[in-house]
Amino acid sequence: MNKNTHQSTENKPMSRTFRIISSTLAISAASAAHAQDLGHKAPPQSTPIAITNVTIHPMTSPTIEHGFILFNEGIIAEVGAGDRVFAANTRVIDAEGLHVYPGMIAPFTQLGLTEINALRQTKDMNEVGSVTPEVRACVAVNPDSTLIPVTRSNGILTFASFPTGGAIPGRVSIMAADGWTWQDMAIEEDAGLAINWPSMRPSNNWWADEPDAKQLERIKERLQEIDEIFQQAISYRDAGQQPRDVRLEAMLGVLPGPDGSDPANPVFISANDIDQINAAVTWATALGLRTVIVGGNDAPLAAELLTLHGIPIIISGTQRFPKRNDSPHDDAYTLPIELTNLGIRWCMASTDRTAHERNLPYNIAKSVAFGLDHEAGMRAITIDTAAILEIDDRIGSLEAHKDATIIITNGSPLEMTTNPVMAFIQGKEINLDNKQSELAEKYREKYRQLGLTRDN
Repeated sequence: MNKNTHQSTENKPMSRTFRIISSTLAISAASAAHAQDLGHKAPPQSTPIAITNVTIHPMTSPTIEHGFILFNEGIIAEVGAGDRVFAANTRVIDAEGLHVYPGMIAPFTQLGLTEINALRQTKDMNEVGSVTPEVRACVAVNPDSTLIPVTRSNGILTFASFPTGGAIPGRVSIMAADGWTWQDMAIEEDAGLAINWPSMRPSNNWWADEPDAKQLERIKERLQEIDEIFQQAISYRDAGQQPRDVRLEAMLGVLPGPDGSDPANPVFISANDIDQINAAVTWATALGLRTVIVGGNDAPLAAELLTLHGIPIIISGTQRFPKRNDSPHDDAYTLPIELTNLGIRWCMASTDRTAHERNLPYNIAKSVAFGLDHEAGMRAITIDTAAILEIDDRIGSLEAHKDATIIITNGSPLEMTTNPVMAFIQGKEINLDNKQSELAEKYREKYRQLGLTRDN
């Protein structure tokens, strides 16, 4: 074999590897490019808008039949009943037979932080390191995510974006579901600190291949990790924030003031088991933190502790199996009813993956089907969620001086047959089209052209 032949043979595997890598990168780039919303963002409201002759569901007061709602410059000016004469420059929308609701709020999501689960390049919700309180979810939110239009097309106009991973993954941000940049979308850049509380007991699941002693050691390490950073932040606060530490400074908002004043923001602690909830609440209360439990499957078992400290729950959906083998079959569906009866504040998140966040209202609809009052169900994804996220002074109900973030529907949002026909975010009229609806119309047109529609 001559030298040239030898070189050619050696280069073949390298060339094949290069081609594989190049193809993979091309596929990744194409996938990322296709996972982009190509629609225009809504311009600011330019003229007063009145929606008339409509059934209004304010959430904080009784339903108004044959009502009207007037908003200008993104703010609700008036909500009332009957006929009304408006200024000449007002755009009047006659919505006879339709309903107006506040835009729904998703309280626990990774919207804008993840796009395609199988593609690492489109996932940006998990920062490197176990303790990263300096991270704000909002700066990583992709305004051009195709999942945001899909979600808002079902009436979900506001969402809380949570970082994930590690013990303290970062700070929660509350976002509007439209905007050119994350700054446009941000309602609250820093709404509180996310904490992932560890399981308090060893796991006996088939995938847990570590002995109990090793698992207990890891649990102890995680608990120490969480407590130590908070103790450091308290010392940093008391020392006058010198020298400056970005991580510790980011935690000051969830700490009580040196004078004992309440923290500005809550901590959102993910915990489901009774021993997790008890440990997390006991720890947080001792430090003077304001706490929201995310998950809370065993919250009824911790009712006395939760009601004593007024701690609310963000329920992690109803579309799941009962927690234990001996639990009632409707355990997940009736959890909201149990919490209501026990006097525990709660709101509803979705158990679905980010791509299916649009299904949020159907999670609460399951509880309504099992006995929860319909109005309570709607409040759980509007004003009650806004109150727990501490943005109820701006959104969540239809009242004067609040943001005009509303949906017009042809029925109850809890019914799968209901469709929003119009939506406004801070007075901006939102395009409810999305990639899925465009593809649906594309293939309807295909079959119309082929003469394969039902009409033929």
